[in-house]
Amino acid sequence: MSEKKSGGCCAPPVGSAVPCCGGGTSSKAIPRYEDTFLDGQVETPAGPVPRVHSRVGRGDLVGRWKMRWGIGRDRYRVAPGLYALGAPGADAPVLVTANYKLTFDVVRRDVARLDAWILVLDTQGVNVWCAAGEGTFGTGEVIRRVTEARLAEVVSHRTIILPQLGAPGVAAHEVRKGCGFSVVYGPVRARDIRSFLEAGRKASPAMRSVDFPTMDRLVLTPVEIVGLLRPAGWAAAVLFLLAGVGPGIFSPGAAWERGFAAVAVLAAGILAGAVVTPALLPWLPGRAFSVKGGLAGGVLAACAVMWERGALDAPTTLALLLAMTAVSSFVAMNFTGATPFTSPSGVEREMRRALPVQAALTVVAGLLWVGGAFLH
Repeated sequence: MSEKKSGGCCAPPVGSAVPCCGGGTSSKAIPRYEDTFLDGQVETPAGPVPRVHSRVGRGDLVGRWKMRWGIGRDRYRVAPGLYALGAPGADAPVLVTANYKLTFDVVRRDVARLDAWILVLDTQGVNVWCAAGEGTFGTGEVIRRVTEARLAEVVSHRTIILPQLGAPGVAAHEVRKGCGFSVVYGPVRARDIRSFLEAGRKASPAMRSVDFPTMDRLVLTPVEIVGLLRPAGWAAAVLFLLAGVGPGIFSPGAAWERGFAAVAVLAAGILAGAVVTPALLPWLPGRAFSVKGGLAGGVLAACAVMWERGALDAPTTLALLLAMTAVSSFVAMNFTGATPFTSPSGVEREMRRALPVQAALTVVAGLLWVGGAFLH
């Protein structure tokens, strides 16, 4: 199953640790964070299966906080394979999810007190929705994990429950042909799994709907900002150098004064795209995230100009408006990869249209800003 769309579609590698199938063991040491959810094992006809508990402890919460800030993101995954939650028997449901640990934690927490099997696919540490788009939460991987786990020996039924958000990557008829198991698509949110099962594996319209409320949007902003720190640092260095260019060729004083102002504009543009735009997403006009971000940045820039009216010359004023609009538009467009509103093809189409405009605005803003120094 999946959590409700969680942070950015980043991914990455780390060694497997616990057995990834019903039988067999691993020669590799279990990563320390996995000790927080392992709780012995369950004997099955296919061999021992690791048991997990549903408690989300302090270490898990710290790990989640670190993921929100992009710390150790490449290592935040669990070993793919079959796990037992509670005391599942041969007739217990089989829930399929991704090996991004944040997603895995949400699933085991939200199905607490339910006896179930959890089949974890190797999505390379990517959440269900993004992995389905990238192809790692896909038909071949489902067939491979079902076969390697010897699931047919563990359960008496022939049904696996996949998260609805994983549907784009999985062809149900091919799964049945490849491993003999039928696919049932469960609810969008893991917290609805129990109700879904109690209703005879029928999902209500609410279980099928994907919402993206304010807090879900804002929880994604830290990792977006962290991802921009390095390129923003290089951009800031260039801005400080360009700020010193003027009639006297180069002025350290001007580099500091005008450079600080330029970096402030850059930071404001990033915050407009990564914080203001997600917060006001439903109320900003337009469908394209680049347009929404551009509007947010442009309005904030206009407010800054009004606040400093009289203190800025015309070229600097226009440069401020264009630069904040371009930066905020670019950052907001980057945010589309963390939302359930867009498809990969839609994102690519928007980028083809928006990037040339953003680049042109940036170039014009830069020329106005540098040229303004020669007017004094």
